[in-house]
This record gives sequence, C-alpha cells and structure tokens, in this order.
Amino acid sequence: MLEKLAAIEQIFKELTEKMADPGLAVDRQEYQKVAKRRSDLEEIVEAYHSYLHILEQIKSTKEILRDETDEEMRELATLELDSLNSSLEETEVELKKLLIPKDPNDEKNVIVEIRAGTGGDEAALFAGNLYRMYSHYAEVRRWKQEILSANPTELGGFKEIIFMIEGKGAYSRLKYESGVHRVQRVPETEAGGRIHTSTATVAVLPEAEEVDIYIEPNEVKIDVFRSSGPGGQSVNTTDSAVRVTHIPTGIVVSCQDEKSQHKNRDKAMRILRARLKEVIEEEARSKEAQARKSLIGSGDRSERIRTYNYPQGRVTDHRIGLTLYRIEEIMNGDLDEIIEALVVADQQERLKEMD
Repeated sequence: MLEKLAAIEQIFKELTEKMADPGLAVDRQEYQKVAKRRSDLEEIVEAYHSYLHILEQIKSTKEILRDETDEEMRELATLELDSLNSSLEETEVELKKLLIPKDPNDEKNVIVEIRAGTGGDEAALFAGNLYRMYSHYAEVRRWKQEILSANPTELGGFKEIIFMIEGKGAYSRLKYESGVHRVQRVPETEAGGRIHTSTATVAVLPEAEEVDIYIEPNEVKIDVFRSSGPGGQSVNTTDSAVRVTHIPTGIVVSCQDEKSQHKNRDKAMRILRARLKEVIEEEARSKEAQARKSLIGSGDRSERIRTYNYPQGRVTDHRIGLTLYRIEEIMNGDLDEIIEALVVADQQERLKEMD
C-alpha cells in the first residue's frame, strides 16, 4: 500500500508543477482536466502525509521508551504510543477507503425507471409511492427532477414511470436502489382487510451523454403515433408520441408526455443512451463477477432488495439485514440512513478484497 501511495504522491507533485506552467493556462480544457485529476488525488495525499507523520511520531516515542529511565516519563510515553497506534490504524483504514477505485459514474445524473410488478392495481399504486419517495429525497437534496415518460393508471399509480434526477453525486447515492421492492399492506381496493404482497422493479441508470454513447442514425428506427392516457383513450390529435427502436439490440423506448414530437424524441434518445450504457457496463460487470461477487450494488433487477411492511411500520433491506421501524418517514423521502448503511457495507466488502 505504501508503494502505491508514494507513486500517487509523485503523480500529485507532477500535476502541481504542471498547473504552475503558464503555458497550460492557454489550453482551458487541458487545464481543467489536470486540475480535476489533481483535486481527485489531494485527499489521498493529505491522508498519506498524516500517516507518515504518525509513523515518525511512533518512531520518536519508541526511542524515548528505549532510552528513558524515569518511570513517570516512560508511563506517559507508553500512553502516547497507544494513542498513536490507534490513530495509525484509523488512518490506514481511511487510506484503504480512499484507494478503493471510484465508480466513474458516481457524479453523474441518473435516470430512474420504476415498473409495477406482481399485484395488479396495488403494484401500480406502490410504483407511484416509490416515485414520490425518490422525488421527496431529490427535493431534500435540492436535486432537479424531470419526468421523461409515464404510463399512469386510473387509480393514481403507474404501470411505468421514467424520470431524470439531476444533481451532484446523484448516482453515488441512488445506485443501490436497483432491484425488486416489495410491499406488504392492505390495499385501498381491498374491502376484506387482507394483507397483500405486491412488487415494483426499480432500475437506476447513470445518464449517458452523447460523448459517452454515440448512436449511429441508421441504428435507430423512429415511429410516431398519437398519445394515449389511462385506459388507452387518445389524449392528443397530433402524432406527437415517439417510439425509438435500437435495431442492433432491440431496445424500444416510447415517450408521449410532451406535446412536441421533437421533445419526446429527445427524451426517448436520453433513455436509450442510458440503457445502452447499462448494457455495456453490465457485460463488464458480468466478467468481473466471475472473479468477485459483491454483496451490494450489483444492480440485479431480479433481486428482491427491500420490503416495506405497512402493518408493522417496518422497512427491511435484505442485502444488509437492516430493519427500521419508521416507514412513514422513509416513504416521505428520508432515505439517508438506509443509503449510508449500504455505502458502508459496500466499502467493507471492498476493503476485505484489498486485504
């Protein structure tokens, strides 16, 4: 680890020298690139310097213990050594966390897709509850939100809803939400008062810019049609709805929320790029999974990740065995406790792999 840190420190020094070069300021794009890379390494280098400083202090304290004859001074030095060793362990753990390879998508905006699963109308209502939960979470964090596509039901739920959340670190916080969410409650439509179990599937995709995923014009087929509302009735007299088919993969995206065909096409292409990016990254993850199986963040949409039990007021995340008895707050967007626990669990798994 120390060799790796020394190499990072050297790169940091070289980048610092490069930024001081007046010639670099002429190329604004290159300057920003160098500045960002230096900024990404700064926290690691500072922690490394703290680590080296503690090592020096430990060395000096051991010399005092070796040479000192006064019992009181030896006792103080022993206490100091214990404290330094504790600090060294904490700094080492922190350094290992900082050395965990960062997900390149962490700072990206996200496209969230929620689909009703088993449970009919109740599943669609639950999909709507999940949408509102993530919307409230975005509001608390002052992230922007925009619906890209929605297929509402007459009872106020959604068969499917796709929306964008824009904000710094959105993917880093929400990437653990992909999977099957299960609800246990008495449906509003159930007169007998029996508890039903329904599901909804959540997929969290990092936004893909055109520079990330370029789609050749001849790779897509675009159809236009009239928008329809709940029950299939036509809600528009013009062909403003758009269906985009990616011919090589067979991925189909439909958007009809906007009155403008151009806006619907733009939204459909944004969703398509995100899905294509996910396909490419899923292939890479599958290869990696042959070597390692991560507990958290696999993004497997078929995996049941969480249960929301209304009669007991309980939310359980099955991946980490976390149960919280405050379902109302969580459904109103108070997700930080769950997300923080998932982040910590993911870090611990990765730290084990580094040992």
